[in-house]
Amino acid sequence: MSAVIKRFPHRLDTRHGCVDMTHGSGGRAMAQLIEELFRKHLDNELLGQGNDQALFPVSAGRMVMSTDGHVISPLFFPGGDIGSLAVHGTINDVAMSGAKPLYLSAAFILEEGFPLADLDRIVISMATAASAAGVLVVTGDTKVVERGKGDGIFITTTGVGVVPEGIHISGDRARPGDAILVSGTMGDHGIAIMSSRENLQFEPRIKSDSAALHTLVAEMVNAVPDIHCLRDPTRGGLATTLNELAHQSGVGMRLNETDIPIDPAVTAACELLGLDPLYVANEGKLICICTAEDADRLLAVMQAHPQGRHAARIGEVVEDAHGFVQMETSFGGHRVIDWLAGEQLPRIC
Repeated sequence: MSAVIKRFPHRLDTRHGCVDMTHGSGGRAMAQLIEELFRKHLDNELLGQGNDQALFPVSAGRMVMSTDGHVISPLFFPGGDIGSLAVHGTINDVAMSGAKPLYLSAAFILEEGFPLADLDRIVISMATAASAAGVLVVTGDTKVVERGKGDGIFITTTGVGVVPEGIHISGDRARPGDAILVSGTMGDHGIAIMSSRENLQFEPRIKSDSAALHTLVAEMVNAVPDIHCLRDPTRGGLATTLNELAHQSGVGMRLNETDIPIDPAVTAACELLGLDPLYVANEGKLICICTAEDADRLLAVMQAHPQGRHAARIGEVVEDAHGFVQMETSFGGHRVIDWLAGEQLPRIC
């Protein structure tokens, strides 16, 4: 502790202070921000190496890497914040390959004037989420931009993981006859963000579903190693993600509206706001495509896991040269579920 005091004459004021341009200058102020805020909460053996890169052992298998930028507004919302979201989002992208996530990097773009108290709260949230997931933040970067040019804070996280041998999960593996499963209710995250942004009150309160899904994926892969596709339906929601998978695999899909789990509060909010819940973002749900023979076994595994209690089988993959995603409605009709056109909800992740 005495060494820190000698190096920095005054403690960082994380209660009343704000980010200023010197915190991104590469000098003493930046070193203090890193030492007394980022390293204080995120420290581990690899981060503690203090280099411009992290040196870590490589496990057997194939390496997976994914990166994601987070620019959400508001920064704090029911069920999470930009810090936990930045951890969960990248862990999930890595996990959708069947990988075990191991390490994260985190790059922060901070706006001059951003409250250090909010930054401290965000970094604590990141540390808590990473620790709960068993994943280390091993390296990072901090930049500061002038007031009015950064909208508070942007975070980019990159994740590294390992896929075991014999696992091959990819968006181009969906085949006609396959079953389509989801791990839970659709649209929770996007509606939580919208209600928080617009100061709308719904009863019961709608919370973001933001969560790390790698333990759910691990149990699914252990039960059925030959899962064809996994994808987390974030921006663009269920509808856009299924269109992506249909296009990638060169197939069509047929859904049953009554089988798609949507929380009644989300349904009511979407009706009030004029939104389609199938296009609303999720941050703690996944889509699984598997053979019809494996569907019941996978569904049972998913429903036994805390992140898959409301898992459901919602449709099937069909042969279709046009790659259409179609849905049988609750009224007995059919409609095409197309890609999201435009932007239904801005800044939701």
